[in-house]
Amino acid sequence: MSTNLFEDFPSVSAKHWKQKIQFDLKGADYNNTLVSDTNEGIKIKPFYHSDNFEKINVPKKTQEFKICQTVFVSDEKIANSIALDSIKRGADSIKFTANNPFDFNLLLKNISVDVHFQLNFLSESFCLDLLNHTHRSNLFLNIDIIGNLTKDGNWYHNLKTDFDILEKLNSYSSEQISIIEVNTSNYQNAGANNVQQIAYALAHGNEYLNFLSENKATHASINFNFSIGSNYFFEIAKIRAFNHLWKVLCEEYDIKIDAHIFSRPTLRNKTLYDYNTNMLRSSTECMSAIIAGSDTISNLSYDHIYHKKNEFGERISRNQLLILKEESYFKNANDFADGTYYIESLTKEIAEKALAIFKDIEKGGGFLKQLKEGVIQRKIKEAADKEQAQFDSGELVLLGTNKHPNEDDKMNDTIELYPFVKTKPRKTLIQPIVSRRLSEKLEQERLKNEA
Repeated sequence: MSTNLFEDFPSVSAKHWKQKIQFDLKGADYNNTLVSDTNEGIKIKPFYHSDNFEKINVPKKTQEFKICQTVFVSDEKIANSIALDSIKRGADSIKFTANNPFDFNLLLKNISVDVHFQLNFLSESFCLDLLNHTHRSNLFLNIDIIGNLTKDGNWYHNLKTDFDILEKLNSYSSEQISIIEVNTSNYQNAGANNVQQIAYALAHGNEYLNFLSENKATHASINFNFSIGSNYFFEIAKIRAFNHLWKVLCEEYDIKIDAHIFSRPTLRNKTLYDYNTNMLRSSTECMSAIIAGSDTISNLSYDHIYHKKNEFGERISRNQLLILKEESYFKNANDFADGTYYIESLTKEIAEKALAIFKDIEKGGGFLKQLKEGVIQRKIKEAADKEQAQFDSGELVLLGTNKHPNEDDKMNDTIELYPFVKTKPRKTLIQPIVSRRLSEKLEQERLKNEA
């Protein structure tokens, strides 16, 4: 007997597999019975075979992913204490979010791990002071002026001022300090499908490549922030497709800019009722992010949408990642998908479809122009409306919400944060892209009817 088990069995071609399946269907149509269509326009076949397999080049990730704890800064001493405690309990990266300038020396005291910032403001003096005085070698400033435009509808200041500030800050870019971010999470959370997300991530990033090229600036890396949904294999293929296309795009500019992938679970499928299922959703989403090759992952707590940040929720979310990393053999899982016919095929199809959309955007004048004209917003709304209709009809299931709900589940007395879209009419330069959870309308009706 051969030591190679596969040598003991004759190979079976894709053609023979299909013939056998068609015979077993007893006259039923193969395509109508076993081939399914997705919202991305991709046909899912019942089997994938080496005869029809074409691998594309996805850049390899050589380091294990980092577990990131997100900490909001309202008081620097408290935020520093929470960050240090998180590091002690297993986090090896910290993301500070802040709405106003802060004392960074106090905030970063004794913190030696990777530090990401999410600054919900753009202050040239504050950022320059931070870059000049922290002397850190593992800093992600994450300035995304275009991302702010898509979410808020306005620039921080105006187009010229924002890009002038970005140019000054970008001069600090190095192998150790990353300045620019492309935050694609809002596209996913607003309802864009996987192909659209990759196309918009490329087009969004390409605006910064044009900016860097025009200013003859160098940049070692750009942080790409992705939200990961629950379509397990598609989410793996999504990030892999992006890594492939980003490499191709950078080659066209004859530059090398690494894409640092920062991933977190989506908000779109998280629910107010039967909230413990959010843990199951975020677990598989983190698994997809790991296998796809994410560099840094920040999990969402199960009660993120309705509770203020609390030690229990944050600990559970961090421990989910720790269990995956240290106990579930996901520590070096960033190449698990290599050579898998299904995921490799999905990667190729998503990449091809996203590239076609990207080319159309560039032909139409680029990402900023199409945002101004409302084209991107309209495309995302069309995808979101389609997905919402699937949820409303029960075709798309969120367990415990639109299927098998617990009628005794009461939430009115538990809510600490408003969990729905807030509307505040105001004048904007472009129509904002608004994140919206699938279950919002259903949950609002249930809250009204609670006894």
